[in-house]
Amino acid sequence: MPFAITQTCCTDASCVAACPVNCIHPTPDEADFATTDMLYIDPRACIDCGACADACPVDAIFPVEKLSASLAGYAEVNSRYYDGKPVAGTLQGDSPLFHEWYPLQFTRSLPADMAGLDVAVVGTGPAGMYAAQDLLLHTSSTVTLYDRLDVAGGLVRFGVAPDHPSTKRIGESFARFHTHPRVRMRLGTEIGRDVSTEELARRHDAVIWAVGAPAPRDLGLPGEGLPGSIAADTVVGWYNGHPDVARDAVDTSVGRVVVIGTGNVAIDVARVLTAPAADLAGTPIDPAARAALRDGAVTEVVLLARRGPEAVAATAPELRELLGRDGVEVVVDEHDPRIGESLDGPPVSDSHALLSGARREKVDWSVPAPRPRVVFRFHSTPERVEGSVRAQGVRTAEGTDIAAGLVVRAVGHRGRPVPGLPFDDERGVVPHDAGRVEDRPGHYVVGWIKRGPSGGIGTNRTCAAETVGSLLDDAVAGRLPARPAGSRLRSVARRLRRS
Repeated sequence: MPFAITQTCCTDASCVAACPVNCIHPTPDEADFATTDMLYIDPRACIDCGACADACPVDAIFPVEKLSASLAGYAEVNSRYYDGKPVAGTLQGDSPLFHEWYPLQFTRSLPADMAGLDVAVVGTGPAGMYAAQDLLLHTSSTVTLYDRLDVAGGLVRFGVAPDHPSTKRIGESFARFHTHPRVRMRLGTEIGRDVSTEELARRHDAVIWAVGAPAPRDLGLPGEGLPGSIAADTVVGWYNGHPDVARDAVDTSVGRVVVIGTGNVAIDVARVLTAPAADLAGTPIDPAARAALRDGAVTEVVLLARRGPEAVAATAPELRELLGRDGVEVVVDEHDPRIGESLDGPPVSDSHALLSGARREKVDWSVPAPRPRVVFRFHSTPERVEGSVRAQGVRTAEGTDIAAGLVVRAVGHRGRPVPGLPFDDERGVVPHDAGRVEDRPGHYVVGWIKRGPSGGIGTNRTCAAETVGSLLDDAVAGRLPARPAGSRLRSVARRLRRS
């Protein structure tokens, strides 16, 4: 029986390299890889060797016959991806149908006697750790990992929903590099406060900035700043125990919550806030958040979207999980005839197709939810956050008032300026060329501060490969700035210990 990739796929593509018959697609060099929600195993070519499952960092791959009831549909999901796609290199008899291999390529050429570099990586989330991993595995470089928090992990530690423990498991793969003999850890160290950008550059051959996009986007709505109107980052940090978020930051005594947005973060927030206690048992959710949810009153989360169901931002795996839960209903508010027309029409994406199977009704917002549920309300533009002392709901552009005790903005993120580096304020990123920071030799960017807040965990692997490739090209070509004679990182460490 073949294997199948399931909901928690992080598109890391470790499985692609491990597969001996090239039956996992899209691969990083295929056009679909940049936009895919997940990777897929071709059941016609899979030889049931299990190499992909061993390589997967998030335990997302299982034999089809061992899929749990909640994941059983992924056998068809994997198979359907290959509908109409030919399988090249067909062999005779009962032999498997092997895909053709792509021509062998060597994307880097390093001198055999190249000296190891001393590289600073600022940020210990997926982007920073993929960059560090690349340097450690393919060069003799020394890497110093900086993070302003006292614990490493970034978004793997503080951004993944607690009921997705297998996704968090990729942090264990990264953590093995924390004790690598050529790694130094500098946690609790904020650049600009404890060490300046200029000093960091003097003490290292190169600096890779992997600082993400930590600022939540605002909508600019009247009333947006009221108590009880918060960013999704606050909710995510609250249930993950982020040290910057107060343990009482989220009021769970309310019955209805409005979340503005329909992306994966919005879905995570809706799923966790409405989760039955059993779904959170044994997860790494913060104890204070677990207690607040257990004793709270949230029974309904409304997901507000300006556009229609065909433009839903969540990925198909996230929606499939939400729709497949027991005890919490998913409803589409059919307040606008365009919604039914869209759901009954040809699907434009897997996510759109999944929503067509959800229950539909015209919701009466004047009464509490009759049962625990998540409601999608499309074609509904928020006009203002209602309330005088604190948020009491949302008024939409079509004149509908949706009463709610908590309003959550889940409309994306943006980067913050990095001290000493150029910044594109419109896009919220550091301007760069293939990861090289413009007009700042020796400085590089990776992850969301490089490309904007797009892509999942695994996207950072390809992103980091490009940035590290640029850094190594510059090192070979002699384009890295010369460090002052006698400079060593340990002098920075001594100064930090004295401070």
